[in-house]
Amino acid sequence: MKFVDEFRNGDLAKRLAASITREADTGRAYHVMEFCGGHTHAIFRYGVQDLMPANVQFVHGPGCPVCVLPIGRIDNAIELAERHGATVCTYGDMMRVPASERRSLIKAKAAGADIRMVYSIRDAMRIAREEPQREVVFFAIGFETTTPPTAVAVRDAQAEGLRNFSVFCNHVLTPPAIQSIMQTPDVREHGTVAIDGFLGPAHVSAVIGSRPYEPFAAEYKRPVVIAGFEPLDVMQATLMVIRQLNEQRHEVENEYVRVVTREGNLKAQALVAEVFELRESFEWRGLGEVPSSALRIKDAYSEFDAEKRFALGTRKVRDAKSCECPSILRGAKKPTDCKLFGTVCTPESPIGSCMVSSEGACAAYWTYGRFRQSGDGTQRHKEAAA
Repeated sequence: MKFVDEFRNGDLAKRLAASITREADTGRAYHVMEFCGGHTHAIFRYGVQDLMPANVQFVHGPGCPVCVLPIGRIDNAIELAERHGATVCTYGDMMRVPASERRSLIKAKAAGADIRMVYSIRDAMRIAREEPQREVVFFAIGFETTTPPTAVAVRDAQAEGLRNFSVFCNHVLTPPAIQSIMQTPDVREHGTVAIDGFLGPAHVSAVIGSRPYEPFAAEYKRPVVIAGFEPLDVMQATLMVIRQLNEQRHEVENEYVRVVTREGNLKAQALVAEVFELRESFEWRGLGEVPSSALRIKDAYSEFDAEKRFALGTRKVRDAKSCECPSILRGAKKPTDCKLFGTVCTPESPIGSCMVSSEGACAAYWTYGRFRQSGDGTQRHKEAAA
């Protein structure tokens, strides 16, 4: 398949690996954070880390919108269904994310709440049309990639007069999150993380372009290379980061030129600007309160804002005891550093959000067996289980 098969070529991977080994200065270490969960899974699935020299390490960032959503917002969604009697529509991976008291949307559904899995916001609008007697709420999450479809749906719902439809908005923004990681590199509660450069988000950048990362790269003197999701994309982008570091440059470069431009998708950006505005602050799991890092629905479309329609309050809920998701999302710890990983926390019975989402770091470690890499890793987890 064009733009897929050629980016999984084994011979090219070997050549890229040789170039990285040759150009990586043996006198220093390179810590490259991949922000996107899609990059994390590509690294694990194709063994990209195994092709790197020992001094080139990937740091797994908070690039999964399901993983970074705070527990209180999931409690809000359950409240919409149980207390307000709304039909809550959401994506499949949100159904199993742990909420307070070991609850989740799927457990609330099993207890009788009307919570439905949908493939898109259009499915939620269809349900609202077919069941006009019900209040239908779409649980909207995602980075800039999924925000334009939500904007179109809200605008269309207003034009159509679909009054029993609303959106619980949890769209968050990537550049402020990256900035937050750099502003607080040493947080006692979550640990310290060294980051020399970033692999920039792929699909996000297709919408917003590469321009928004330029002030960040200049201020924090860290190179950012926008990378596609195939293994050769990740390897080429890593080589570009290494070259920048060797040359003491800190620029925004675009490896994913077949999709991403500097300006991004201007039409999508205009739609988002029409419907949404910045929140002053928003809580991220693992990062805490991050200023100007999320969106809310503008007053012109407020009748479709579920937070206003149902007067939802803000709740702050701590993660489960011993769960290391906050530290893992910051890149300060690896999944194998968590005592719960692979014992009481598995994809079948997740404790933390990093194990639920298909893009979560814990799920990637589990799916591709990375926890078996360390010599004593398997034994350590057996002992923890006992």
